[in-house]
Amino acid sequence: MADEHELQEAVARFVRAFDLHQPDQTPCGQPIPVSEAHALGELARDGALRQSDLARRLRLEKSTTSRLVTQLIKRGWAERTPAPDDGRGVLVQLTPPGVTAAARLAEARAARFSAVLDRVPEGERDDVLRALTTLTEAIDAT
Repeated sequence: MADEHELQEAVARFVRAFDLHQPDQTPCGQPIPVSEAHALGELARDGALRQSDLARRLRLEKSTTSRLVTQLIKRGWAERTPAPDDGRGVLVQLTPPGVTAAARLAEARAARFSAVLDRVPEGERDDVLRALTTLTEAIDAT
């Protein structure tokens, strides 16, 4: 039966194998910080989001998300606009170059995950996904 040390070692190996320990590059090899890649993905999927909703989705503090959005704006990938229903609210949305960057990231991510999945025996794929879901739910519960 696995113990906490074995889980710690397995997660550390996974983080390194998937290049998650390299903060200035995505696991799919794109030269942008992982946090920016996640923000681009959320914004590409749902369009304009309140900055507070983006913070919640990314599991980041509001101040960290504000700095992250500022970086996306400096790259020309996002813009802030006033929320139409709330004078104090701020929406964040992708610019056309941001949409292009998000699409490029999505293509690279799909290629990387496809290559990884191809190496997992077909009969074990559902088990891998179930294990990742179980691990995520356990982390969320702590």
